[in-house]
Amino acid sequence: MSNFSWSSLSPLNWFGSSLEVSAKGVGDLNAGTPMSESAINDGLKGDYRLRGGMATSQGQIVSYYQAMDGNDVKLVITGEPKGHVQRVDVMDSKVATEWGSKLGTPFSDLYSKAFGACKPADGDDAGKVECVAEQSKYVTYIFNGKWAGPQDIIPPDDTLKSWTVSKIIWHAKPQ
Repeated sequence: MSNFSWSSLSPLNWFGSSLEVSAKGVGDLNAGTPMSESAINDGLKGDYRLRGGMATSQGQIVSYYQAMDGNDVKLVITGEPKGHVQRVDVMDSKVATEWGSKLGTPFSDLYSKAFGACKPADGDDAGKVECVAEQSKYVTYIFNGKWAGPQDIIPPDDTLKSWTVSKIIWHAKPQ
């Protein structure tokens, strides 16, 4: 009974995506999932079309799979080639966290201030802000919004209030 989720009783969860981001992973994807197309497809319950490839990240070669819905990339699963899943980037508005947050959730619903939880995002998310979820150090949120200041510093809390979640990231290692 320990894996029971009361949110599964909600009529909102009866249709559409059954994936959920938790401290343990995304859907059935977790740190023990091999970086193979079949294992990732199983972990995502076959809900997406997968497209795989290789890239470099911080000087290391990584393997990735893009989970597609039509022509749209909804998730990116990253890990070491022939290794295990290390990170899942969620850009699917149908996928929420076990705590109810999802894409579009305002910063002010999750945090009162950025200090101690947030840092400037980097890479593809430069100009945005990355914050560690209060419920789990394995989950981070990328917030996006309007600000005319430099990309390498966090906007003031008053500015961040209206920024919204544009991506949810699960990490195999705590952040």
